[in-house]
Amino acid sequence: MPARLLPDRILLPLIVACALFMENLDSTVLSTALPTIAKDFGVSPINMKLALTSYLLTIAVFIPASGWLADRFGARTVFRLAIVLFTAGSICSGLSHSIGEIVASRVLQGIGGAMMVPVGRLVILKSVSKAELVGALAWLTVPALIGPVVGPPLGGFITTYFDWRWIFWINVPIGILGLFLATLYIPDVRGEERVAFDYLGFVLSSLGIAGFVTGSTSLGLNLMPWPYVLAILFSGAALLILYVLHSRRIDNPILDLSLFRIPSFAASVIGGLLFRTGIGALPFLLPLMLQLGFGLTPFQSGSITFVSAIGAIAMKFVAPPLLRRFGFRSVLIANSFIAAIFIAMPALFDVGTPLAAMTVLLFIGGFFRSLQFTSANALAFADVPQNRMSRATSLTSVFQQLSMSIGVSIGAISLELTLHSTGGQIEVATFHPAFIVIGLISMSAAIFFIRMPASAGEEMSGRGRRPPLAPDPVTAMRERA
Repeated sequence: MPARLLPDRILLPLIVACALFMENLDSTVLSTALPTIAKDFGVSPINMKLALTSYLLTIAVFIPASGWLADRFGARTVFRLAIVLFTAGSICSGLSHSIGEIVASRVLQGIGGAMMVPVGRLVILKSVSKAELVGALAWLTVPALIGPVVGPPLGGFITTYFDWRWIFWINVPIGILGLFLATLYIPDVRGEERVAFDYLGFVLSSLGIAGFVTGSTSLGLNLMPWPYVLAILFSGAALLILYVLHSRRIDNPILDLSLFRIPSFAASVIGGLLFRTGIGALPFLLPLMLQLGFGLTPFQSGSITFVSAIGAIAMKFVAPPLLRRFGFRSVLIANSFIAAIFIAMPALFDVGTPLAAMTVLLFIGGFFRSLQFTSANALAFADVPQNRMSRATSLTSVFQQLSMSIGVSIGAISLELTLHSTGGQIEVATFHPAFIVIGLISMSAAIFFIRMPASAGEEMSGRGRRPPLAPDPVTAMRERA
């Protein structure tokens, strides 16, 4: 293996960040180009929603298997395969000439995307010491926040001035770079023991997650009749309940729910679910308010929301010393309130609000949201034993996927209810109740962080370590003598 130019705590997260940025960018950049693609294919733009939902559903179906695959075949092998599949799916999407071809290509992308992020995170967790993990995971938070805000303006720019196919082809050089670096530097970590694959659990959990994600995402978006939406939603919930019952009867379930017995893991995942629900609604609500309420172009609104990504980058340097000084519990409790206030802040925007003021507030909000992301992500693995890390990454990825779809649903339902009560007239004030709702939901995450012990994650934050005492001068002189 060649010499490393950077330490593992920086190099490995940057390699995984290539894949994470590619996936987050791709999932948002496409939405801007759907009308153009639909016109090119000669179909209704509504039908092109299949290109979005097929990708999300495929990710939901295959995420539960990612941890077992990494343990069985090695994280480096699975991570490289995931990059190859995602890049191949991107090439096929760019070459598509019909809705059937692009949906099939997006399914291929989804299989790769379902494995890239959980397995990449697993590599970091098993290769970086817990004392350095906060700083390492901070590198992963940046692309997760940049992708959703860069996607829409970049998609609009490419579609307007080039060809929509370049939306997919820009993934190719990123994928090649990620594959090259993964081959050189990603360690081949794998499970300490081989366990049988939980086929029944895979079917129950995958179909349950897919049904729940599809049903919850469709709420408030008028994608299909309400009876169908509710049937899919409740069917998914029923399958998930059956999975819970199944997981209690076997030794190695594909999603290990016994991890919730670890207090820091439970607080991080459940509190993170509530916080991310609010975050999931922002990329849906904010561009709509800026474009429909303020009359900005897609490129203008994207330029304003992009500053939140800059705030996220600034956080990377602040999170480790903050956690070392105050600890996970204090930071997560206080920041739940601060970040939630900034999530709800657009409820104060009106037609007289200067764009400069909105830009500054979004920048500050991006900083605090990123701090919460990094802290909660790191805390989830603070007390998880090494031999259960792969299961923990799969389970946290599932909850993150659920939270984002629930966030879009809550934002859409809130907006739909407001439109119904105001007679259907869309203006800036129409969006205010939705921002208040998602802000309150994100704030409720503090309830779970309050219940954590004050010592949670001390080894990871470095707060529990004391600097070595200075040697006694007389003793030092004797030792030199």
